[in-house]
Amino acid sequence: MQFIKGLLLALFCATACVTAPNGALAQSSEPPASTAPDYDEWRNVAARAESITDAGTADDATLNELRQELVTFRARFLAAQDANQTRIASLREQIAALGPVPEEGTSEAPEIATRRAELTEQLTALQAPGIAAQEAFRRADGLIRQIDVILRERQAEALLELWPSPLNPVNWVAAADAVWGRSFTFYTQVAGALDDPARLREFRSNLPIVLLLIGFAGFVLLRGRRWIEHAVAKLLHEEGARKSKRVFAEIASLAQILVPVTAVVAVAIALELTGIIGEIGSDLTTALIGFGVIYFSARWAGGEIFPVVETPQLALKLPDARRREGRFLSHLMGLIMGAGLMIYEYINPEVQTDAANAVILFPIIVLAGLVLVRFGSLMTLHAKLCTDQGEERRFFDRMINILGRGALVIGAGSPVFAAVGYVQAAEAVLFPAIVSLWVVAVLIFVSQLVSDTYDMVTARKLDDPDALIPALISFALVLLSLPVFALIWGVRPTELLELWQVLREGFRVGETRISPTNILSFVIVFSIGYMLTRMVQGALGSTVLPKTKIDKGGQKAVISGTGYVGIFIAALVAISTAGIDLSGLAIVAGALSVGIGFGLQNIVSNFISGLILLIERPVAEGDWIEVGTTMGTVRSISVRSTIIETFDRTDVIVPNADLISGTVTNWTRFSQTGRVIIPVGVAYGSDTRKVERILKEIGDAQPLALLDPAPAVHFTNFGADALEFELRIVISDVGFGLSVRTEVRHQIAERFKQEGIEIPFAQRDIWLRNPEVLRGDAPVAPAADTPQEAAQSNLMQYDEVSETDTGDTSDADGPDQR
Repeated sequence: MQFIKGLLLALFCATACVTAPNGALAQSSEPPASTAPDYDEWRNVAARAESITDAGTADDATLNELRQELVTFRARFLAAQDANQTRIASLREQIAALGPVPEEGTSEAPEIATRRAELTEQLTALQAPGIAAQEAFRRADGLIRQIDVILRERQAEALLELWPSPLNPVNWVAAADAVWGRSFTFYTQVAGALDDPARLREFRSNLPIVLLLIGFAGFVLLRGRRWIEHAVAKLLHEEGARKSKRVFAEIASLAQILVPVTAVVAVAIALELTGIIGEIGSDLTTALIGFGVIYFSARWAGGEIFPVVETPQLALKLPDARRREGRFLSHLMGLIMGAGLMIYEYINPEVQTDAANAVILFPIIVLAGLVLVRFGSLMTLHAKLCTDQGEERRFFDRMINILGRGALVIGAGSPVFAAVGYVQAAEAVLFPAIVSLWVVAVLIFVSQLVSDTYDMVTARKLDDPDALIPALISFALVLLSLPVFALIWGVRPTELLELWQVLREGFRVGETRISPTNILSFVIVFSIGYMLTRMVQGALGSTVLPKTKIDKGGQKAVISGTGYVGIFIAALVAISTAGIDLSGLAIVAGALSVGIGFGLQNIVSNFISGLILLIERPVAEGDWIEVGTTMGTVRSISVRSTIIETFDRTDVIVPNADLISGTVTNWTRFSQTGRVIIPVGVAYGSDTRKVERILKEIGDAQPLALLDPAPAVHFTNFGADALEFELRIVISDVGFGLSVRTEVRHQIAERFKQEGIEIPFAQRDIWLRNPEVLRGDAPVAPAADTPQEAAQSNLMQYDEVSETDTGDTSDADGPDQR
């Protein structure tokens, strides 16, 4: 029955995860690589397999046994395909060293021709076992796939087999007969044991131990379990508790399963020691242990997913009432599943009729389906509450929503299918779904335990962003759980073992075989090399380079270059250690590089430009530069782009190619000194010598002005509105240019006011022709006036005063504008 299969797989999923790789390893390593397969025996096995599959009359046990035999041969053939590979590669290199085969009509030296023929003959002989193994491997693989098709078709036919409807009262009689007959047999076995004097003497002798075990079980179930739950709850929800307490509480919560199950095992042992329960009673005691594991596991999972006290680590964000309902449903589901196991062992459906099995299993399916529907509603409610509260929906929340909807459909549909008569199909869907939810709860618990342990070790605070390492570990756990889910949903263990074997053997790309072992070796060696590179970079940046005379930009260039070289060397060493031969991929890589080169030429150009910037260092971090229309301070330089922080406090990402190929003005790279120019205009009639003296005094008084060259004043031009002067000052830090200009202008305005020197504003004289048009008057007929009178009557003089900025436009830019 699929129901029991799912339960057993759930109970021993951890064992399956551990033993699957070992089994695959044993299977794949059974035939030594140097031992040639027995092809005569193989031909006999293959012929027998073909005859059995063609007949299609063999039962499932025979097909499974034949399939296992074929899998063994297939593993041998797979190992034999790589026979003599080293010698074959050496012979090919020897043949290639002899040069190309001469064209038709030409000849080569007899010695070379003879040697080429010998090597070719040896190569053919060495390749023959591998070719034969490849042919046999494909034949074995084809037979295995044919058997798999037959088994799947039979499984599908069994699932779609229509049993008598459990709603038909006629079938209730068959169920009652089955229960009565099994109960009568059980009564007969117990009564026979009580009539046996030897059994009674055994019972009396074991009675003290039986009573002691039952007393121990009763105490543990009534008091011990409750003490553990209270202690764990206190550790989990204690205010201000340390992270270590929470981790310890999560680990200790597993005692909520182990301790009561120990009590149930004690009860089962006590019943066995009585010696009067008979064969059916022995089956029931075995099922009782399974009942205890199922019920207390479900109870523990309910307490972890739906805790009593709300905490920030809640897996499902639900109110108290809904969490209470979740715990109750977990207890109820454990009772239903455990009772189903007990009923299965008691009734033994394999010896009952389909009508009896349908009626007996139907109530369990209905109850389990209803509970699953309620679980699905709680899961979808979690997703809805997260959306209503405006929280960003995580991937976990979306998956919970999908699982909840699936639980609703399966929980509601399975009883309907069972009522129609498709009881096996309902079992095959309903009970694996329930067990899958239990595995999901275990994954959530383990992920939370990993996260809390990481927080404890790293002293991470609650308001810190989520760490990457726990997320990666949780993702790896999900991947490792996929075989468990496959087993729960009906995948045969042999199929998983074969998949693991194929993964271990890897796949071929040209002449290169890539396997998980190679990939794992590559990842480990590359990770070690990467960490060593980071350690060397850290040592250079904190210990070695600060003691040298290299500036900050040069130090970063050295550190970055060391990182690139170290990563490249780590990749080469990892590839060599993993044994991956990339020579077979050279042609493919060459073809791809052409297409990739066209698509990534800009990125490659920026990358090379970044290396040039780091080596030549025309621009360094902290420099004030101007690239095109962008002016600001260099914040960081990477291999692809440079980030410039403008004086508006915005970041502009400039491709490195623009810094290399374009014009770049670096204001502060080699010197902080710079010149500022302040243009000044005075009214006509002012004493120019006095103006020059005042400006020179203001320039000399500036604290940032250099003595050599000293500030200078230049009478530059007779302007349209003013006499134009320029005060030129070379300051020690050009970054304060705007501040110096501002202060100098304040002082000029104050001194000119004290000295009575006027700073004129711009004036314009505008003459308008025909002013009557602007007023809307009718045009006046021209009179015979003199030209001078006509000009005076048709022209008006207007004065318009406009203010213009006589300052330097470069004043708008500068670091101190920040």
